[in-house]
Amino acid sequence: ILIGDSLGHVLLGHSSTAHVTMQDILRHVEAVRRGASNTFIIGDLPAGSYESPESAIENAQQIMKAGADAIKPEGKPEIIQILTDKNIPVMAHLGYLPQTAEKFVIVGRKKEEAANLLQQALLVQQAGAFAVVLECVPAPLAKNISQNLDIPTIGIGSGVDCDGQVLVLYDLLGLYTDFKPKFVRKYLDLADLVNKAVKNYVKDIKSLSFPAKNEEYE
Repeated sequence: ILIGDSLGHVLLGHSSTAHVTMQDILRHVEAVRRGASNTFIIGDLPAGSYESPESAIENAQQIMKAGADAIKPEGKPEIIQILTDKNIPVMAHLGYLPQTAEKFVIVGRKKEEAANLLQQALLVQQAGAFAVVLECVPAPLAKNISQNLDIPTIGIGSGVDCDGQVLVLYDLLGLYTDFKPKFVRKYLDLADLVNKAVKNYVKDIKSLSFPAKNEEYE
């Protein structure tokens, strides 16, 4: 389970993941750990929490103490090296980087950009990352990167040839409706079901059919 800073969008109402704080991540890591005691959990390092080696180490250790088994920064092979040198397991994240991107983009369509992304993937592997998320990378490039790495690639919007896949749970369940990128497959439409349920609740209250006699205490 990845506790990602996308919680800023789907849970906290922020317009950008850059608004997510360490406290937000820590609270959610702790909650998920309580509900998934035997699951491998990864926590995002939020924006601004790993600008220096000192802050990266301190904040990564806090996330680990909160219950994570590993942490995930965006980009920065040099930070990954510093963390793995401290025996902190790191999943890397390359391609589209929401914390710093000015807009939603596909990364690696240009030849130079693709070569740079492959180089970055090799660098995070060399730095000690045990896996790498590839976000919004053209499928042929993601396949090439996957074939050139010894560590697993986890795709999100990067085609079927990554070693694994990840989706935001609220996207998968159809609970978050503000933005739906091409790569999201909704397996349920819970937003519609929730809206219908609340409307029926209001209707029953107005018609005095709720609560019914069998829902009252005597």
